Amino acid sequence: MTTTATDLRAQAERHLRALVGRDDATLYDDQWAAIAALVEDKRRALVVQRTGWGKSAVYFVATALLREQGAGPTVILSPLLALMRNQIEAAERAGIHAVTINSTNSEQWAEVHAHIRAGEVDVLLVSPERLNNPGFRDEVLPRLTESAGLLVIDEAHCISDWGHDFRPDYRRIRQMLAELPGGIPVLATTATANARVTGDVAEQLAVHGGEGGSEARKLAPQPTVARPAPQPQEDVLVLRGPLDRESLSLAVLELSRPEERLAWLADHLGELAGSGIIYTLTVAASQDIAGYLRERGHEVAAYSGQTETTERLALEQDLLAGRLKALVATSALGMGFDATLGFVVNVGAPASPVAYYQQVGRAGRGLPDGARASVILLPAREDRDIWAYFASLAFPAEQHVRTALKVLSDSDRPMSTATLETYVDLSRNRLEMMLKVLDVDGAVRRVQGGWTATGQDWVYEQERYDRVAAARRDEQAAMLEYIATSECRMRFLREALDDPEAQDCGRCDNCGGFTVAASVSDAAVQRAGDRLTRPGVALAPRKLWPTALANLGLDLKGKIAGAEEGRVVARLTDLGLGQALRDLFRPGTPDQEVPVPLVQGVVAALADWRPRPDGLVAFESRTHPLLVDSLAHGLSRHLGVPVLGRVAIRDDSVAPGQGATNSAQRVAAVSRRAVLQTEPVAGRRILLVDDLVASGWSMTLAAHWLRAEGAEAVLPLALASET
Repeated sequence: MTTTATDLRAQAERHLRALVGRDDATLYDDQWAAIAALVEDKRRALVVQRTGWGKSAVYFVATALLREQGAGPTVILSPLLALMRNQIEAAERAGIHAVTINSTNSEQWAEVHAHIRAGEVDVLLVSPERLNNPGFRDEVLPRLTESAGLLVIDEAHCISDWGHDFRPDYRRIRQMLAELPGGIPVLATTATANARVTGDVAEQLAVHGGEGGSEARKLAPQPTVARPAPQPQEDVLVLRGPLDRESLSLAVLELSRPEERLAWLADHLGELAGSGIIYTLTVAASQDIAGYLRERGHEVAAYSGQTETTERLALEQDLLAGRLKALVATSALGMGFDATLGFVVNVGAPASPVAYYQQVGRAGRGLPDGARASVILLPAREDRDIWAYFASLAFPAEQHVRTALKVLSDSDRPMSTATLETYVDLSRNRLEMMLKVLDVDGAVRRVQGGWTATGQDWVYEQERYDRVAAARRDEQAAMLEYIATSECRMRFLREALDDPEAQDCGRCDNCGGFTVAASVSDAAVQRAGDRLTRPGVALAPRKLWPTALANLGLDLKGKIAGAEEGRVVARLTDLGLGQALRDLFRPGTPDQEVPVPLVQGVVAALADWRPRPDGLVAFESRTHPLLVDSLAHGLSRHLGVPVLGRVAIRDDSVAPGQGATNSAQRVAAVSRRAVLQTEPVAGRRILLVDDLVASGWSMTLAAHWLRAEGAEAVLPLALASET
């Protein structure tokens, strides 16, 4: 008997009710349209709908229907672990067996593969980073895509260069789409795509095997090219809905000083309904704010990319269960985290309205009808400095790319990233990102043992990189407009996402529907100020030399016999003294003696640390000679110990920060630039003094030299560190 559309929709809604646990649940028209396109027509579809609309219901219901028809498992490319965990739990409620393969569960991969081969898996969630693993890419992925019943690309804006959260690993998806066997439907979903991103993603979805296929990969895989306004393809179903979030009330509260922002949180966090998220721009800020709020009696915890996996799981569950008032989190707690949250507060503004819309979308889900979540932005003066830092991590300059390609071409064997670092002056993360892009573009290939060059021609697309950088600057300007606007805030965000139905919400602070108390108590400001100006951040010593330093003529390897744990007065990213330090080290600021507030910070840090040195050695500086000299001699007078010498500059042709983004390159640069010139230090405890710690390798090498001269201990001290 032939299944009619009516029968199929009835089956779909039965699966929906099992998924959401409600007997009265029905599909939205666009949900049904997407499901029908996937299940009946085996089409490709792009769904752009607001957070909380039910995009995951589309692929889970479609999976259930396709599996009943005998189709293979659904493969979901999903970018964040929190998203994966939520989706697996949701799938189990509907009787759908979902498993994941990602970087945190490698011990389970063999078992997962066995379940897949046995046909026991309905949904496999894969992190995009897995696509760059040689074994997975060459052996597992082809079998999965050939047998898949449905391919889902979640957070699909990551495919597009224009997307606010573009990721190099997502570039490989274009190849997957080109090589996917016919008859396998594809669904792409996102809540944060403007018209340009929507068109770009739809255009990539439209690539079929006939337009390149496996031959395209063998010859020259085409990178995503920046286009002014790509048009959605006719054979791709694009479903865009209105992006209003009726359960959200938006507000901006501008407080001039960081201690006022912390005081506001301490005074008003308990007034916000339910549990929620306090977003920060940096890991340091998440830790500082969480620590202060705990001191003030609030049940909060810090959450970032540095949080261990098991701790992340526990923290997410504590937030879901209401055992925590808030997680103080970086964007590591982002896309797809599904919880009933009563508020989102941002301490510091994201770099674009689109990214902000995505973060605030964590709030307001599952609230009772008529209830609203509070969404409050506390912008900071230092936001632009942080935006500029992240912008500096864009695709590297052509000279670095050409160096890497030449080194790989000249090598007769695969080269590891660590070895390649000794030739290319880039940080590990940026080097990895660059290699992933080159891999997708066909210029290099990741194999067992490292990377090899393919010999294919490769063009550095400066125009594309410049256009994307310009788009990022426009987004930052738009974020500043959002902060300053007197018009409806939700309408502003919806228009930033090209929502044609955008209109005034009647719920935000500008519409008059939401008022945020701006008051902060003097006592709270004082306590916050004390917390922020509390000096002294531990400076952990380097423990291992970079790999393959012999390539650079240095006989250094293995464990480092160097410094003890040191101190810096504060990090440049800190909320308190960080601002004074950012002003001090900002390009163009005249060289000067240590400012009084920082002198006080140094004295307080020493009182807490108690290093008990016998002598002092300072770095010679070309950029801040007066600053470092005043710091060294001031410390000598305060501690009553002599200045025994200096780490002198012997080669000015080596720039002060040369190699700072790459451990091996930095060690080589410091070795060429500096030399130790001191009185005898044998048996002495040496305070090693500098102004600013970037990579930490200058301190490490100087400590290594001092220990080689017989120093009993080396104790690093600096005014600031970059991280």
